[in-house]
Amino acid sequence: MPDCSETAFDWVIVTSPEAGTVFLDAWKAAGTPNVKVGVVGGGTASIFEKVAQQSKQYLHVAFAPSKATGKILASELPKHGNERCSVLYPASAKASSDIEEGLSERGFEVIRLNTYTTVPVDQVDQMVLRQALAAPVVAVASPSALRAWINLIPELERWGNAVACIGETTASAAKRLGLTNVYYPVDPGLDGWVDSIVEALKVQEQVQRV
Repeated sequence: MPDCSETAFDWVIVTSPEAGTVFLDAWKAAGTPNVKVGVVGGGTASIFEKVAQQSKQYLHVAFAPSKATGKILASELPKHGNERCSVLYPASAKASSDIEEGLSERGFEVIRLNTYTTVPVDQVDQMVLRQALAAPVVAVASPSALRAWINLIPELERWGNAVACIGETTASAAKRLGLTNVYYPVDPGLDGWVDSIVEALKVQEQVQRV
């Protein structure tokens, strides 16, 4: 892992509440240096709201993309002409490489730090699992959660219930993994996710009536 303690970055890019929490702990331990933060969406931005109000002279949430995906963030992050622009990207070890690749292609200097990871549970109570498998809609908020769910399904080809994803990234992962009954909002986020869950439930109810 590279040593970033003496390096000044033009941007710190944060793409999940978990990464934001880990970053804020490290930022406070480092003495709250001046940082300009870019976030992927409203859920991540909310992690910084209270701290930003208290330390606005040191921490400034200055950017969010027009659509809450890593690819759009990488394509829209402001860059000052042809000047060198450095980015610190604290992320999950399981996050894709879309952001660093997209920014590097635009000429940014990117340092990615894998600051946390997610680990699926080893086992689930079989009664709880049976209830979950019978649910008409499963709501999923990340590709890693989706992969963990699929690993729990004993016969994936026989499970055809709906999956409501928080956004396009998770939905794309669902389709790559062989799921076909997938719902997701055009604009990622909690409100759109709820709408997708409701839509999936309505469709499932109609199917059951037929």
